[in-house]
Amino acid sequence: MAATPFAFVDEALDRADHLRDAPEALAAHWPRARVVLLEDDGRALADHAGALFAPHGAALGGGPGTAVFLGLRGEEAWFAQRAAIAGVDAPQRVDLRSAAARWPAFESTVFAQARAVLHWHARHRHCGDCGGPLAFVRAGWLGRCTVCEHEHYPRTDQAVIAAVSDGERLLLGRQKAWPPGRWSLIAGFVEPGETLEQTVAREVREETGVRVRSARYLASQPWPFPGALMLGFLAEAEPDPPVAGDELEDVRWFDAASVREGLARDWSTPPPEGAITLATPISIARWLVVRWLEEQGG
Repeated sequence: MAATPFAFVDEALDRADHLRDAPEALAAHWPRARVVLLEDDGRALADHAGALFAPHGAALGGGPGTAVFLGLRGEEAWFAQRAAIAGVDAPQRVDLRSAAARWPAFESTVFAQARAVLHWHARHRHCGDCGGPLAFVRAGWLGRCTVCEHEHYPRTDQAVIAAVSDGERLLLGRQKAWPPGRWSLIAGFVEPGETLEQTVAREVREETGVRVRSARYLASQPWPFPGALMLGFLAEAEPDPPVAGDELEDVRWFDAASVREGLARDWSTPPPEGAITLATPISIARWLVVRWLEEQGG
């Protein structure tokens, strides 16, 4: 199978759900297991070379305790734990975007999973019904209220991202906080009672004033910044003059030649004045732009 051209998908763990209710089996795995250690700001511990530092459970001692079971890679178990609880240190710290750009696919994918679930733990310590403290069970994948016993599950925020075209041009927007010349696709979160296609149409209209005629789903990407799932679409729209909404500084139509030039430039370096760069290579946004260009004929 060909590698996915964006991050946090390839070489994902077998999540081995059957082991989440098997504490004795997890304890048996622990000594030989690998443990991803994260700071409370979401950065992972790394070694002197900047590679993932994931010691074996035996080096940490004890058992899984409050560590979250992530899954299996073959017979090897993987866990995630807050570095502060583990009580160990490492030479470096690496953020997830940097890891996605530099680490092997497996390591950045397991880091993404660890970051998302530990962020959920950190932000969901109390019951939304009665305010009681949560106790995490099922190897860290279920929060049960210690007062009313209501159960809470990890939250993933669904968001659409769309390469919107009028048949010849691509609709791109930019936020004020982005580096000069950086542009990307239109995206937004799904609202309750809304289909994904309705979300595409609503978000594009709200942010750009452009009317979408149809939307076609292509692929998805976990985007743990902090806990989203990006759902990628190609959309056809009316050639309306775009007008930036409250969330964008500017929005424009770009022809295929301009988009192709933007892809060819180093995304991390500001382009010449009047030129553009596009989204980071780790993102589904860039892949969707490439797919749009392919459908335009290359």
